[in-house]
Amino acid sequence: MPRSVNSVASRARRKKVMKLAKGYFGRRKNVWTVAKNAVEKGLVYAFRDRRQKKRNFRSLWITRINAGARANGMSYSQFMGKVNGANIDLNRKVLADLAMNHPEAFKAVVDKVK
Repeated sequence: MPRSVNSVASRARRKKVMKLAKGYFGRRKNVWTVAKNAVEKGLVYAFRDRRQKKRNFRSLWITRINAGARANGMSYSQFMGKVNGANIDLNRKVLADLAMNHPEAFKAVVDKVK
């Protein structure tokens, strides 16, 4: 019986990686070994940054709340302490949106907790 090589599976595996490398610059898009390394690294970054995105947004929200609170004569830590003490169930995402897009509503929240 002649020797059989499963070239179909290996070709499909390479095609899958080359499809992910579409749009990369230079040899990263069309040379197998370079593309494979670039795609693997890209997937590592994607995994890591899905978690980092959560941290970055929380940091952005805190910055926006701090700016809004200081415009109304409070620091961020004082404001959040009083918000939690007053049992106001607004998370940082909502408070940051109020501070940025609806300053009069944010001022009402600040006045309520003062």
